[in-house]
Amino acid sequence: MPKVKIHRTSPSLDMTPMVDLAFLLVTFFMLISKFAPEEVLVVDTPSSVSEIKMPDANVITISIGNDERVFFGVDDKKTKLRLIDNISSKYGVGFTEEERQVFATLGSFGVPISQLKSFLNLSAEEQKRFQQPGIPIDSARNELGDWVLQARYANPQSVVAIKGDGSAGYPVAGRVIDILQDKNINRFNLVTDMEAKPRNL
Repeated sequence: MPKVKIHRTSPSLDMTPMVDLAFLLVTFFMLISKFAPEEVLVVDTPSSVSEIKMPDANVITISIGNDERVFFGVDDKKTKLRLIDNISSKYGVGFTEEERQVFATLGSFGVPISQLKSFLNLSAEEQKRFQQPGIPIDSARNELGDWVLQARYANPQSVVAIKGDGSAGYPVAGRVIDILQDKNINRFNLVTDMEAKPRNL
């Protein structure tokens, strides 16, 4: 008697839930992503074997370029708005609401306070093309010290980080550190690239 053949059906997978999940994940990451503002000063940091990580928020960044220009930046929008108000009262420069909002979107900048108002009134494209001279750090016009101090007043939880180019001269970096110590800021981070640890033989 012949055997009865059982008809086998190929298993089917419904991929609809997988596609839905993929789109939900993409949407989720798009909504929570915080895009870093474009850097106006390219800094090639030196390497080190330090494994201490920078905090994710409340960071005041002082950047030193290879041409020894000094730039200043704060990562938190609310801190920036309080900071521009503090600087406005200290230097007697009035900023409009529109200028305040433009300042709150800046990543970092390197203009003296006397040029800040006109810089904020430039379009985004003009700001990119503008050759920023750097923040004054000399003893006669120590504006960097005021920016750091007022940023600390605006947000006492702020951490100061120095991001110096590897080819920048030591006198500028030393001057920046002297300014911080003059303002009683003795704890700060030096931003470096990660280097592989030497192997013990």
